[in-house]
Amino acid sequence: MAASTYPATRYEPPPVIDLASRAERERLSPSALKAFFNIVDRWGVRDEDARQLLGGVTNGPYYEMKKNPKGRVLDADKLLRISYLIGIFKALNILHAQLLADEWVRLPNTNRIFVGSTPLAYMMKGGAPAMQTVRRLLDARRGGM
Repeated sequence: MAASTYPATRYEPPPVIDLASRAERERLSPSALKAFFNIVDRWGVRDEDARQLLGGVTNGPYYEMKKNPKGRVLDADKLLRISYLIGIFKALNILHAQLLADEWVRLPNTNRIFVGSTPLAYMMKGGAPAMQTVRRLLDARRGGM
C-alpha cells in the first residue's frame, strides 16, 4: 500500500454546515445579515444594487431584513451569496488599504473577467457564480498568483 502523498495534520477539519437545515440557517442568518449590511455600507453600494446581490430581493423583505435582521431566516442561496461577499471583503482588506478595499468593487477593472466594467456590476449580473469567480480571483492574488 502506498504512503499518503499529503502530510498528516493535527487539525480537525471544520464541520460542514448543512444549509438545508432550518436550525443552521436560523443560527447563521442574523450574523450574516449584519455582516452583509456592514459590507454594502462600507462599499457604498446602493440599496437597489444590494438587493440584486442578494438575488433580487424586493423592497419590502429587503427593508425588513435591514430593520430587523434577528427576525429573518435566510435561504441557502442568500447565505451562500453573503458568504462569498464576506470572503471578498476579507480578501480585499488583506490585499489593499481600507480606502481602496472599500472602493474596489465600484472601480472599473481591466481584468478580462470584468470586461472593463466594475466587479460590482459583474457580480450583480452573474449572481452567485460571478461572486465565486471574484472570490477565487482575490484568493489567488492573496496567494501570490
